[in-house]
Amino acid sequence: MPPARIESRIQLIRGQKVMIDVDLAELYGVPTKALNQAVKRNTQRFPVDFMFQLTAAEKQEVVTNCDHLSKLKFSKSLPYAFTEHGAIQAANVLASPQAIEMGVYVVRAFVHLRELVVSNKELALRLDELEKRTNLISFKQEAFEHNTRVQLKQIIDTLRELMTPPPTVPKRLIGFVTPDDRPVKRKK
Repeated sequence: MPPARIESRIQLIRGQKVMIDVDLAELYGVPTKALNQAVKRNTQRFPVDFMFQLTAAEKQEVVTNCDHLSKLKFSKSLPYAFTEHGAIQAANVLASPQAIEMGVYVVRAFVHLRELVVSNKELALRLDELEKRTNLISFKQEAFEHNTRVQLKQIIDTLRELMTPPPTVPKRLIGFVTPDDRPVKRKK
């Protein structure tokens, strides 16, 4: 069985990656009833962190989300969910050659999914770091642009001041000045 098919049967329930008893029994080549009977005969081998029974609401959600589990909709019993360790223990309890062989593939599928989660976390951390760096660069760029605009405005204002001619001061006439030559003073 291809590992991708096994991985597609692993679901996240109650924050744990698990396989439903129907899928596990199919992989191990036994009826679901036989798997559950073997588990019930060996309950001491299945603590709560290895296996748990779904609630009615969880069962409904699983049936809704997984097309291949549509037959569970009509079942009166609530299915069991097996964690990675529970799947290994179930293979040991069944002790059939196919169950033991498939148990190895199931473990590999769980390990592969765990590695994917770790690599996704690393990728998320790298993306966060990249976002921080781009924000810092953007902030520095905006500060540089603001400072450049201020400096350019100062340069333009200074050039405009230099371009405007100074106000002309009337020259003082020297020598004999006739009343017509005198500047007219305005009365205030």
